[in-house]
Amino acid sequence: MNTQKQSNVLAIIVMILLFGMISFVTNLASPMGEVLKNQFSVANWMGTLGVFANFIAYACMGIPAGNLLQKRGYKFTALAAVAVGFTGVGVQTIAGLLSGNLAFGVYLLGAFIAGFSMCMLNIVVNPMLNKLAGGGNRGNQLLQVGGSFNSFMGTAVIFLTGIFVPSIVDAEIKQVFPLMFIALAIFAVAFFVILRTNIPETERSAEVKTASDENVGPMSFRHFVLGAIAIFIYVGVEVGIPNVLQKWLQNGGLNVETGAEGIAATVAATYWLLMFFGRLAGAALGAKVSAKTMLTSVSVLGLGLVLGAMFLGTENTVNLPVFKGTEGFGMAEVPVNAALLVLCGLCTSVMWGGIFNLAVEGLGRYTERASGIFMALVCGGGILPLLQNGIVDWTGNYLTSYWVIVAGLAYLLFYALVGSKNVNKDIVTE
Repeated sequence: MNTQKQSNVLAIIVMILLFGMISFVTNLASPMGEVLKNQFSVANWMGTLGVFANFIAYACMGIPAGNLLQKRGYKFTALAAVAVGFTGVGVQTIAGLLSGNLAFGVYLLGAFIAGFSMCMLNIVVNPMLNKLAGGGNRGNQLLQVGGSFNSFMGTAVIFLTGIFVPSIVDAEIKQVFPLMFIALAIFAVAFFVILRTNIPETERSAEVKTASDENVGPMSFRHFVLGAIAIFIYVGVEVGIPNVLQKWLQNGGLNVETGAEGIAATVAATYWLLMFFGRLAGAALGAKVSAKTMLTSVSVLGLGLVLGAMFLGTENTVNLPVFKGTEGFGMAEVPVNAALLVLCGLCTSVMWGGIFNLAVEGLGRYTERASGIFMALVCGGGILPLLQNGIVDWTGNYLTSYWVIVAGLAYLLFYALVGSKNVNKDIVTE
């Protein structure tokens, strides 16, 4: 019994570390959008193609990865994911050694390959953490713990990018090599740690399939279908808020002559830092507060913050602690709109765990397949920010693009209040 508990604890630690790797590699794509935009002199939406490539990979790999998990288990899938991730970041690094359109294309290819890895890791981490905790409120609690480390790594990569790229106008891919080398090292170490770790696998007994079984699956559950849509929207909201925020501050949103890049990166990193603290709070409350209540509350609060950021005048400012490039750390005046958008990190922090927990509740043996479909819909993290940046190019106004975020948060509120109810309890899941 003690051996089993120790095995579970080690497995939980490994899953949480993988959660952090997902954020480190994924969040690197967002500031890299500005690097691509300036190095190759392209429009905002083309600079976002790295984010798009990273997330569209989920649409391609989600279901195949779910099938791989079901057939080969958690450990094999995790090892394969880490190997693919090493390859993807390696290709992105090679792009920094090239020039012209070839470099741009190779970088996008690397981002696409890395997206395969992030998808596979998500498919392993989420159901495993939920299962190890026993589902329900405890499952939501452990997902919030993993999400906390995810946010910490996301904060670190945004902040470090601001340090390594002091001037966004002259930025090039090779300036971010130190972060890519860190990612490669993390993948290499993780591979050998996972290889030597005993990961609990789902025991599968031989099943006799009937004609009715062939017509039943995760998509037979209304609350799962609406939850999959919610994940598509949520990831787009989570990525889109800081993505456009950082670009706005770097391109005239700040009333400063120097250091805009460092300040903008720090403000965007603060968003991810608040996600870290929000997930810690979510982990503490997860066993006491239902996922439905949590998702409802943060959706309402998020709507208020985003609408306030859109309609308040940009001349109103607040002081935030930031990194000012060569000047080091200090206080800087930023528009109150930016501060409100940063606070949204507290809201988005607990949404992933809450949505996943609500959507797979009651799915039983269909959970692994459901996880694959879920991951396919994570591609929203590339599509919604692309739409936002397209609106910026069309209107010339960064804040106008946040109507996309408002619509997304309104849907998440609907899902929490209505769409998350399981109306298909008559379906046999065991």
